[in-house]
Amino acid sequence: MNLLFVGDVVGRGGRRAVKELVPELRREFDCPFCVVNGENMASGAGLNTKCINEIIDEANVITTGDHVWDQKTFEREITQFSNVLRPANFSIAQPGCGWKVFRHPAGGEIAVINLQGKIFMRESAYCPFETAENVLAEIPPAVKCILVDFHAEATSEKIAMGYFLDGRVTAVVGTHSHVQTADAKILPQGTAYITDAGMTGAERSVLGRDLKAVVAKFRYGLPRLFSVVEEGIRLDAVIVSYDPATGRASDIRNISRMASF
Repeated sequence: MNLLFVGDVVGRGGRRAVKELVPELRREFDCPFCVVNGENMASGAGLNTKCINEIIDEANVITTGDHVWDQKTFEREITQFSNVLRPANFSIAQPGCGWKVFRHPAGGEIAVINLQGKIFMRESAYCPFETAENVLAEIPPAVKCILVDFHAEATSEKIAMGYFLDGRVTAVVGTHSHVQTADAKILPQGTAYITDAGMTGAERSVLGRDLKAVVAKFRYGLPRLFSVVEEGIRLDAVIVSYDPATGRASDIRNISRMASF
């Protein structure tokens, strides 16, 4: 069985790329199930109902991260969507949920867990390791396939999470850095791992933002408006292959495709 995970979607261009490329990738790699990190879909900061509805046919699940509440209306809107997650290690007083078991289109069930790191992250969050432990205890034993989106800044924290969950989940996919890493691998106990899946945004940009503005901010230290680049879009993703009977992964592949617009 194969599943597709799409890296952080940035802006309108990222949404267009998802609509164009995800159906092709799902057919090409036979992926009945697709998870998309969509926390930057709305003008590069957060997400909202309009953005979700644009890609709802392409994504079985939409995960998020530290920008989940950047669009102020989303605190109310998230409860409308049964397939949109916010980090599970946020306060229980926050709306939405951080993990859920979903019906797999090809049969069976798949659990998706959304976690946020603590190192160098701007939002206050509970310990992701303890939260992961608690969530795993709640997932029914019959659910063998478990995917974790670990939205974190520090590569060390992501790698540690991969080994912490090795053999207990199908895949740990890192997000947030917007740069696809070259360390996709199967860990010793059968968990697929990658430090960062990358992004779905402008190839000639700094994390999806205007090059000149970001360089000027680094060069002069003065405030700049970081506008989202909406053309020349590249979609980064990973394909995870696994045994549905055991949940153990057998392969993880990096994918990068340019959109046609």
